[in-house]
Amino acid sequence: MAEGNIAPDAGAGAPRHAAALLNPAFAALNGPHSSFAEVRGNARVYPSDVAPFLGLPDDPTEQDWADAAALIGRGRVVAIKHPDLVVPDTFKVDLAIDLVQFLAPAGLGVEDPELVVLGPDDVPEMLSLVALTDPGPFRARTIELGTYLGLRQDGVLIAMAGERYRLPGYTEISAVCTHPDHRGRGLATRLIRAVAAGIEHRGNQPFLHTGASNTPAIRLYETLGFTLTNHTKVTILQVV
Repeated sequence: MAEGNIAPDAGAGAPRHAAALLNPAFAALNGPHSSFAEVRGNARVYPSDVAPFLGLPDDPTEQDWADAAALIGRGRVVAIKHPDLVVPDTFKVDLAIDLVQFLAPAGLGVEDPELVVLGPDDVPEMLSLVALTDPGPFRARTIELGTYLGLRQDGVLIAMAGERYRLPGYTEISAVCTHPDHRGRGLATRLIRAVAAGIEHRGNQPFLHTGASNTPAIRLYETLGFTLTNHTKVTILQVV
């Protein structure tokens, strides 16, 4: 199965960097996704049409927060994933959501010839499916972050999944969603395993996030052999 529009990691097969999983946007934007990074000091953020994620060091200083504020400006809402974040009063927290993070077992990936690699021409239909199912942030250029696979029935996109954060040694599976009329057919499982196959082919280990209260998703991931690695949270914020 094609790997999409990102070249293999130069460090594939290198030792894993588990600490990066607790601060994935910062690790990605300082590593494999550095070409996407908007930068000021130690602050990093994806372009707003790619993803809403802000990256800061593990223990951000007052200057780091000041750089983040200058980088994103007023009126732009961003998200940061970090388990223990103290947000200064120069930012307004709109929402904080508890998440759980899972690592895939070795050998999860299985290629699926019925799935198709999605490209820029598919984005309007992908955005419609995301709006219907709400799997998490997905924007007009999110597809540039990695390979996205979909399943079509009678020419209509009914399910999809793909790659988002890319860290040294790890790649996140994201945007797993199925049209409500086609649930209960195991499509999410097929997509997760197929996306995992491409990730494993690069020598990376798949991981993913879901809401801590999303029992059906957690049950599915555990059935597939995923291991709970971290309790974390995503904080939605903006400059005051």
